[in-house]
Amino acid sequence: MDTPTTSAKFETSPTFTDDDHNSCVTKNTTYSAGEELTYKLYYNWNFVWLSAGEMTFKVIDEDDQWHFQVVGKTYDSYDWFFKVRDYYDTWVQKETGLPIMGIRNIEEGKYRLYDYLTYDQSRGKVHNDRGKSTTDIREHHDFQIDDCMHDIVSILYHARNVDFSKMKKDDTFPIQLFMDKETWPLKVRYQGREASKNIRDLGKYNTQHFSPEVIPGRVFPDGASINVWVTDDENRLPLMIDSPLSVGSVKAVLQKHKGLRWPVKAKM
Repeated sequence: MDTPTTSAKFETSPTFTDDDHNSCVTKNTTYSAGEELTYKLYYNWNFVWLSAGEMTFKVIDEDDQWHFQVVGKTYDSYDWFFKVRDYYDTWVQKETGLPIMGIRNIEEGKYRLYDYLTYDQSRGKVHNDRGKSTTDIREHHDFQIDDCMHDIVSILYHARNVDFSKMKKDDTFPIQLFMDKETWPLKVRYQGREASKNIRDLGKYNTQHFSPEVIPGRVFPDGASINVWVTDDENRLPLMIDSPLSVGSVKAVLQKHKGLRWPVKAKM
């Protein structure tokens, strides 16, 4: 696989403060119902890039809630090596962008997990049912959480709506994530604008680049962060996501999209 190339970088200069970022309320200006994004997944192992699978993200309108649906699958030809069938569903309040309910149902090699979360953001509580499948629930927990808690899916859509116009390179903003029975205080680092970023099979785009911290453990090494490039336009459409793994790395590259809220003006 040919890796994308990058041209000159440039940054914005206004001063960014904590008051410019509010993780408690996400004012959505980027996506709308019917948006569907499909990514091709490439796995890097011993300096060889393998086309491993696909991931789709859908936005569904459910009255006063957004339903984010994410499906990740390896190709049948890759299953012999490491089979993945991951399903994520998150419902958030439209008014705040904070999760109300989240489901992870994942199969990764021999690992199985069904993780069902319901959030009471006003009382600072989350209930968690957890097991190997919907018919094998072994744990039932209630956790106390801080204000404005996100999950692994809602954080992606929240980040798309962050106003980067007042940020300069290396500015950060905090965000809290509840996952695997723990609260994780993470930071997202803004890496600046990148003009004429070449995205495989799509062409060149003007982009914004940011790097969320990730949770160390079974999947990610300590101190790792993900690199995300989004279109430098009203969609802030994620074009490429580059992530380290405990062994190798994975790259998600946008292949097709439909139902965007705005025209893609960032394409050159």
